[in-house]
Order: sequence, then C-alpha cells, then structure tokens
Amino acid sequence: MWLYRKSVLSIYVKGPYIALHNQKGVLFWGGVLSMTQARPSKPECGYTSCNPIKEDMLNVHLVPHTHDDVGWLKTVDQYYYGDHNDIQNAGVQYIIDSVVQELLKDPSKRFIYVEIAFFARWWREQDEAMRDQVRMLVNQGRLEFILGGWCMNDEASTHYNAIIDQHTLGLRFLSENFGECGRPLTAWQVDPFGHSREQASLFAQLGYDSLFFGRLDYQDKNKRLNESNMEFVWKGSPNSLGEVANLFTGINYNLYQPPAGFSWEMGSRDDPIMVGETANLFTGVLFNGYGPPGGFNWNEGSGDDPMMDDKRLHDYNVEKRVDEFLKAVEDQAKHYRSRDIMMTMGSDFEYQNAHTWYKNLDKLIHYVNARQQNGSRVNLLYSTPSCYTFQQNHLNQIWNGKDDDFFPYASSAHTFWTGYFTSRPALKGYVHQSNNYLQVCKQLDTIGNFKSGWMTSDKVEVLKEAMGVAQHHDAVSGTEKQHVANDYAERLADGYKSCENVTNMALKRLLPRFQQEPPNLQFCTLTNISKCEITEKYDKVVLEVYNPLGVESDTWVRLPVNGTVFDVFSFTGDAIPYQVIPVTSETKKIPERKGTYAQNELIFQLTGISPLGLQTVWIQKGKGDNSSYTPFKAFPSADFTMQNKLVSITFDHITKQVKEMENLQISLKIPLNQRLMHYFGFSGNNSKDEFRASGAYCFRPNATKPKTMMVQSAYIVQVNSMLTVKVTNDKSGKEVISRYDTSLQTGGVFYTDANGREIQERKRNYRKTWNLNQTEPVAGNYYPVNSRIFIRDPASDAQFTDPASDAQFTVLTDRSQGGSSVNDGQVELMVHRRLLHDDSFGVGEPLNETGADGKGLVVRGNWSSLIVVYREI
Repeated sequence: MWLYRKSVLSIYVKGPYIALHNQKGVLFWGGVLSMTQARPSKPECGYTSCNPIKEDMLNVHLVPHTHDDVGWLKTVDQYYYGDHNDIQNAGVQYIIDSVVQELLKDPSKRFIYVEIAFFARWWREQDEAMRDQVRMLVNQGRLEFILGGWCMNDEASTHYNAIIDQHTLGLRFLSENFGECGRPLTAWQVDPFGHSREQASLFAQLGYDSLFFGRLDYQDKNKRLNESNMEFVWKGSPNSLGEVANLFTGINYNLYQPPAGFSWEMGSRDDPIMVGETANLFTGVLFNGYGPPGGFNWNEGSGDDPMMDDKRLHDYNVEKRVDEFLKAVEDQAKHYRSRDIMMTMGSDFEYQNAHTWYKNLDKLIHYVNARQQNGSRVNLLYSTPSCYTFQQNHLNQIWNGKDDDFFPYASSAHTFWTGYFTSRPALKGYVHQSNNYLQVCKQLDTIGNFKSGWMTSDKVEVLKEAMGVAQHHDAVSGTEKQHVANDYAERLADGYKSCENVTNMALKRLLPRFQQEPPNLQFCTLTNISKCEITEKYDKVVLEVYNPLGVESDTWVRLPVNGTVFDVFSFTGDAIPYQVIPVTSETKKIPERKGTYAQNELIFQLTGISPLGLQTVWIQKGKGDNSSYTPFKAFPSADFTMQNKLVSITFDHITKQVKEMENLQISLKIPLNQRLMHYFGFSGNNSKDEFRASGAYCFRPNATKPKTMMVQSAYIVQVNSMLTVKVTNDKSGKEVISRYDTSLQTGGVFYTDANGREIQERKRNYRKTWNLNQTEPVAGNYYPVNSRIFIRDPASDAQFTDPASDAQFTVLTDRSQGGSSVNDGQVELMVHRRLLHDDSFGVGEPLNETGADGKGLVVRGNWSSLIVVYREI
C-alpha cells in the first residue's frame, strides 16, 4: 500500500503569504521539493485523465458526487440496503449501481466516491465481469476515489491513531483492488463540524495534494469571501514538522451542495431542461460546495426544476435556467482568485437514479457552453477535485497561509457547534478504549506469528472495520440517533469479542508451557462499574497483565471481588501488597450492574512490566486477619492530606473537596478546588437564531455561571479522580462540567491537544485570523480536548523563582470532551450532557440518553491532574 507521494513543488514565504512555484506540470502537495514518481502511460488515471479546460475562459469544474454518511439517522446497514426509508430515503447500493451504469455510457462523465466502508461492501457483492468494468472506469479516471478512508472521520473527537487506522483500512482496500489508480489525490472533509490542524498535518504526511472542506465559522467565512481568501496553504505542523506538513486547502463555496435550484435528484423541485429541435444555450452553474448551487439539485425529490429545452412545450426554461446558473457562477467566482472554480453537484445520498442527474447536467453543459458563441467566457466541464487542484497548481500564484485550526465552528451568532465535543460520553469512552485494544490486538496478532489457516487477521479485521465506522463524523461525535448509537456500540462489542479470540491464542503462545496447555482466558470488560464474573465467582484466579508499550511500565489493578482477605502473589511467589475497599453505594445503584455480587474492590500495583511483556498474578481468598481491609470511615474533623512519592493532595474537611495540590519533587504548591457543576441547556424552539436550543451539536447554556451539583465525594486512588455522573430528568436539560479552580494567573490563555498529538494555544474571546464578535462567552470559548488541557502561569507568581519557567496545571482525560478556561486560573471539562430539545440540525431527536433503568445514563470517567514546571527549550 502507499505511504506517501512526493510532488515537484517549491514553496517560499513572502511576509504573511506563501508562494507556490510550478515546475514542469507539478502536483500540489504540502510544499516538499522532490521528484514525482512517474505514472505508467497506461492506464491513464489521475491528472492525465482530466477533461481539457479552455485557457482563456472561466472554467467551471462540475463535480458529481454523493455524500454517504456511514450511519446517522439510520444504521450503516440500513443506509446501504435502503432499509427504513420512512426515516430517510437512502440506499447506497443503488447509488453505486446507478452511477456505474451512467459512467459506462459516456467517457466524458466523471464521479467521485469517498466512503470506502460502503464501496468495499458493494465490491464484495459484484461478479468478476462487473469488477473488470469498474477497474476500467478507475483506470481511465472516470470514477475517482477521493479521501479513501473507511469513512469521513470527525476531527474533534478522534484520536490521531484511529484516524490513521481508518484511512489505512480504506487505502489498503483501494491499493489491493485498483493499484496505483485507486490512490486518492485529494482529501475531502466536506461535512465535519470544524477542522483540526492535526488532520491537515496527517493528510500532508500521507501524501495528499490538497484538502477541501465545507464548514467554517460564519464570521471567518464572510471575511474570507470578502477578501477572496477561500483557498490557502494550511501549515499543519508549523512548530515541529515544518513544510512537510503544509497542504493546499480550499473551502467549498456552498458546503458540498449545488447552486440553489440546480439539484436534479429524483424528487427535487428544480426545473429540468427539455431538449428540442432548435435548442438554445443553457449555462450550468455549479457552486464549490458540499452540494449544488441553490435550485440546481436534480436528485429525486429535491424539487428543483429540470432542464426543459423543447421550445414546443409551454414550460420551456433553457434561457431562464442558463441565466440563473451563470448568475450563480458569477456570485461564486468573485470570491476566488483563479480562472477556475469548482461546483459540487450532489449532496446526501444522491444519485440513486444517476440518470436524472447526468441527463440534466449534460444539457446544462451543452447550453452553457453554447453561449460561448455569443461571447460568454464561461466553460463547463465534468471534473473532480483532483483535476481542479491540478489546474490551480499551474497558476504560479501566491497563496495565503494559515497555521491554526478551525475550532470552534459557529454557523450563526448563537449557534456554536461545541456540544458534540462531549455528546454521548459513554460511546466516546468506548471508542477510546476500543482504539487502545485494537492496537493490542494488532500487536498480538503479529507477535503470535500465526499461520494463515488460523484466520486471526480476519478476526482483527472485525474490530478494524467497527473502529473505522466509529470514527465517522456522526458516530464518535455523538450526533446520531439513539438506535444508531446503539448499533455503533454493538459493532465495537462484536469487534472486541473477535479480538479476544486473537488475544487468547497469542497469550497461550507467550505463556510458559508446563504439562498442559493454559486454559482459555476470560476478559473483564465491565470493571468500570465494578463487575467481573470470574473474580466475583471463583476463590482462585490467575491474572495476566500485558504491557503493549515499548517501555517498561507500572500499572494499578482494580478487581471487583467478594471477601476482604486475599493472598496476592507474583509468578515468582513474591507477595504483592494490596488493599480492599468497599464498592461505593453510588456504584451499587448503577442499573447496568444487575446480577453483580461484588461488594468490594481489590487494588494493587504491578511494577516493572517488560515492554510487550506479560506479568502473571496469583489471587486467592486468604484465611488470615483482615488488616488490609479498609472500610469507609466518616470524613475527618480536620483537613487531611493524601500523598505518594510525587504528589500530595489536601482535602477540606468541611466541603470534602480538594483544597490544595503539591508537586513534591519540586516543592511547587497551588491552591486547587475541584467541583462538579452544571449549566442548564437553553430550551429554544429554533425558529430564529436567538431561540436556538442546546442539542446534540450545539452547546448553548442559558446562563454564563454554572450551578454546583450536590454529589457524594469521590475517593482518590493514585492521585486520579473517578466520578460517577448521572443526569436525571427534572424537566431541564443539563450540561455537566468538572471545574478546577487554581490561583494561577493565566491571562486568558490555555492549551488543548489536537487529536492527541500537538498542542494548540487558545485565547479566550480571540481568533487569530479575524476580529471575533463574541456572542456566546461560554460556548464560544469551548474547544475539543482529546487527551489533555492545561494552563500556565509565570513561575514568579506561583512560588517559583526561575524566570524562564512557568507553573503548569494539567488535566488528562480518558476520552474526548469539550473543555475551556472561561475565567483565569480555571480549567473546566464537560463530562456529560442530557438535553430535552433537538437543535434542528437534522438528527430529529433530543440528546436524551436514559440508560438501562430509563432514568438517565450513568457515565463513569477518570481524570489525572498534575502540576509541573514548564521550561521553554
């Protein structure tokens, strides 16, 4: 499979601008100067297969496409087969069937396809004759794969590891079935709700030549439109990777849809063009977006007028339609700096009847181009984003640069799409955990060195595909219907189970052999709610702990048990210190624990686990005294401190909350208070922007100050806080946060990670590329947090004397969440949401997760907090 492609491209900076210089017909890619590997003369795919443009005209690249969500309102299976069309009329198998037949009729036609999760399923159902025809279309560039991932992933809630895995899954499929011509040249992120700089960096490193997306903040978009700055070079990793992570990026003018009135899908209300004996010209205008220009969507049911070009008919509309399309072209072209523009002709699940689309597009192209005889300078052609990029690359043009990201995304003054950073926290946690286990499963499949007949790779593939689907921008984002969220979780569970078989076989090979083969291992996957059948049921168990890291590791183990006295030994017979504590009353109330008998938890630490190594622990109920059993006691009447070798935490005896934290290694101490609080979600009817409700996508609190929640104090283990959160229905939607208050003077600045990799600086009420008019002071300052968020203060203000150092307070998360520093010295993370109103962005139901008992879904999470001294190197 391909890892990257290098392009002959030089790049240089002029002040705030970046200039690209073309050398002998080069490709656009991130700014690396190197030779392009020559493509074979046959087949002619990629840039050599592009339809010709006219040099002295405004060339409008019409891009027929469909946007096929890998789950949203329906499950991925329902979308593929066209099931439950009462929810949404969508059947992906019919789209691909229909498009292939239309492409086979006419070599000039083009179509792009994105979601390999669907295409791979369709491909597996085809006979070899059909596969040969599709290979021909791909080899001739008539069917082009764009992006090439298993899905179009979310960019806020995804970990870079999972992003790479899901693209690897799709790209490997394309490589194995289509070779070099299956390689995507362009990245296509037209629907995610905000865009990460790390995503751009990954695309550049993977070798894509360009990136196009559709959504950005409405204030940012207006400024870019006015300045003709809709295309630029995105510097994805300016502080570490430099030019290798630069990427040419374009913003679609109309998201990913056609111009208004030019949607010719069956069922649209746009007028068709009727061909007659003396047909006149019709100009087809395609906007550069997620869909066609308004009025030019020819999908079934769209309602846009078809091209009616028979003059004998009363509804003849060619001149009117051409004029409308040329107006759409003019409106778009004035916001772009080149001779070419791109218009996307398609939208969600369109081209189920591709003939309707292509028949009207053929007429549109014919009549618009016919006007060139009367002096028109507009030329329409079937094209792809890659062909458009190729033409842009020949302009020798200076492009602006950008080195920050596109979060948060606001579509209007009171609509900040920052709620989905946290929506469905249980699913987000499951996806994060499954990503971890997938890496373990892949490792053990390799270490096990299994023969092909064992089919272990097929078992790993089940979790790979489940994780690939789960990265979709309406999956891990939490913006799908409830039954679809359940389906995503079920797929992950199936993948987990399949990988357990691989783990079992691999560990048997790694374990020492005695007189008999080791028994099958059982897995405790519900320890997060203190539930594990084998440790609850049996008096003697053997625990195997695997370290997937490349370095020696220590870890804490927590196992639900019955009894208070145990013997815990290492494989060498050494006793392991342990502690037994009762399962909390709040944990016992979790309805999903039904049938669980564990009354206590056994806790101990394992140290020195070898890289990619195992450690075996023997556990059995003991007969001695119960001195190691620690029951809960009444809170002390005075403040008390817990500490280890690294950190100490002081608790206030009155509030029962954290009061102070100290780094013992450097004697750095700060006041610290952690509180569980909540905002009330705004309960609007969405009739106007000022009435926008808080929902699955949108976070909109009804006040800027949250209320403190009355909860039982959590206990602390290894200076790691565990909280159980359940949002009950008291007729008010709630957005639950964990807030940390410190004494650090942070000057409105805080820091968040980007997809688990590089750090981005955030400034409250500030955007780097435009003057922000802040209309939502809380939601407008929320950012995605995939693994960590921190604040800094010059050390002179925090009992430290080194002027080159900062005191830094960091919170590490166990899943993706929304986070901010709404006030100086504060860090807050949104941990749970339960809302009673939809925000009217399509999902059509409130974000109301009720759990097993119907009273509210319980979510348990962990945060690790630390204070350090930061020195700039």
